[in-house]
Amino acid sequence: MAEDSIAVVDLERCQPDRCNYECMNYCPPNRSGKECIVKREDEYEEDEPFEGQPDQVRISEEICLGESCGICVNKCPFDAIEIINLPQELTDEPVHRYGENAFALYGLPSPAEGQVTGILGPNGIGKTTAVRILADEMQPNLGRYGEEPSWDEILDEYRGTALQEYLEQMRGGDVDVARKPQYVDRIPNQFDGKAIELLDQTDERGALDYLVEQTGIEPVVDNHIDDLSGGELQRVALVATLARDADFYFLDEITPYLDIGQRMTAARLIRELAEEEDRSMLVVEHDLAILDLLADNINVAYGTPGAFGVITPPKSTKKGINEYLSGYLENENMRIRQTDIEFEEHAPRSASQGDVVIEYPELQKSYGDGEFSLDVEAGTIRESEVLGVVGPNGIGKSTFAKMLAGRLEPTAGEIDTSLDIAYKPQYIEIDQPMRVDAFLASITDDFGSSYWNTEIAQPLQLESVMEQQLTDLSGGERQRVAIAACLSKDADLYLLDEPSAHLDVEQRVMATSAIRRYAENHDATAMVIDHDIYMIDLLADRLLVFDGEPAKNGHAAPPQGMREGMNEFLQNLDITFRRDERTSRPRINKPDSQLDREQKNAGEYYYAP
Repeated sequence: MAEDSIAVVDLERCQPDRCNYECMNYCPPNRSGKECIVKREDEYEEDEPFEGQPDQVRISEEICLGESCGICVNKCPFDAIEIINLPQELTDEPVHRYGENAFALYGLPSPAEGQVTGILGPNGIGKTTAVRILADEMQPNLGRYGEEPSWDEILDEYRGTALQEYLEQMRGGDVDVARKPQYVDRIPNQFDGKAIELLDQTDERGALDYLVEQTGIEPVVDNHIDDLSGGELQRVALVATLARDADFYFLDEITPYLDIGQRMTAARLIRELAEEEDRSMLVVEHDLAILDLLADNINVAYGTPGAFGVITPPKSTKKGINEYLSGYLENENMRIRQTDIEFEEHAPRSASQGDVVIEYPELQKSYGDGEFSLDVEAGTIRESEVLGVVGPNGIGKSTFAKMLAGRLEPTAGEIDTSLDIAYKPQYIEIDQPMRVDAFLASITDDFGSSYWNTEIAQPLQLESVMEQQLTDLSGGERQRVAIAACLSKDADLYLLDEPSAHLDVEQRVMATSAIRRYAENHDATAMVIDHDIYMIDLLADRLLVFDGEPAKNGHAAPPQGMREGMNEFLQNLDITFRRDERTSRPRINKPDSQLDREQKNAGEYYYAP
């Protein structure tokens, strides 16, 4: 095969007991007598270890004809094979490859002293692998998975580069690092005890009390780690990481489960540590508004998820995000996406004038004396509109959604129970031992039709997970399947609680497109609760704003126009937004900047008109 191509076999999807080895039988080199695609057991000596099962296949990258052939890719009934042409500009060897016909990572970010470096890219592209290498949790193999190189060879590979000094210090034990893991919901599996016990183990700078106060986790530090919500776990994990006395901090996704106010607080604490104590930060993040505010520079990651990933040299934050959205990297002369991610250039959408679908009365929900209470003013939701719902965590948004969906009884007021409501909850718990395709087919008779594939499956990128078990899905895959299940139902209202969680930027845009297009094409009505301002900006016609005192009391006024609603919401947070002059994407103004002061004085928190 050409040197600029790789072959990848997904061992989780390769199912030789359910096929006739079409990949082997139709492979042109195989048919000419060469051994290009063979069973794994045929290539190894007895007792020699190898990955996968003996009857699964391996592909010789030296013999394979490359992507221009692609017969094995098309013949595999389980889409387990990818033959990919690497970018022509990619001349270096991989930083790390996980094995034969497995994922390969090219390039590493360079943490800059006293700065915040961001990594922006899709899921499954190697960002966490890069972080683990730089955090000294795994040794890069330079693509030589059969005979791993020594550290002297690794250091020679990076001699003369920006990473040389860092890797030498790391290898010599002269660098202290701290890393916040990507999936904070796994912390209870690794630690058994109260949150404060975990935090006390990490308090190396004497800053624990300050961090606890700033993040607002004082009420839960004495709770058992098992009893914390996703947002509480995220803040505990961030505090535990920032409390360490490290030279380099690696923060893998800081915003999941956090509302925008909590995200702003996290960003401010990270910048404080970088600027005031000259600490170095590397942040992997999908919330572009927060990354824009947080990072001094950005490394863009691109490639084919699950197959290979490339991490570019650093770019300015503005340029990196704009190039990523445009799908074209100028310095690399590389198109990483066929279409731009676009935002509306002018005013927010006009409110729908469709018929009223839901007219709900004043509602109250109280959990008892001294417990949380919610008051919702009467309002209407109209046909063919997407109603965005915003507000802090713990303010009653999900409580209101559950009352509308009939899963929670209001203390006062009545909901029309004759309505058909499709509901995607905030936390997705999937424990059914069932394949994805069987699960979705059980929901709708339209499953597999051209309409369903075009409207739901393709935008949500479900083709690659159809034959997987629900219990084996990642967080992002579960989210996309849950959105598809919700939209596949025949309903008066589609109610989606935090559909952006665990999705990367492209997946969020695709999910937004699916929800928006479904509402427009089917005169359907959707209500979307989310903390991602980009998603709300792309999606909503009107806004329902919740305010109050989190965990104590919440209040919701009737739905209002996007400008009025966002002005109210952002004013509560003391945040102003502007649009990027090139892409029209939302950008958070730096606090107390000239533009921030001008917009606040004019009362225009959501873009100056």
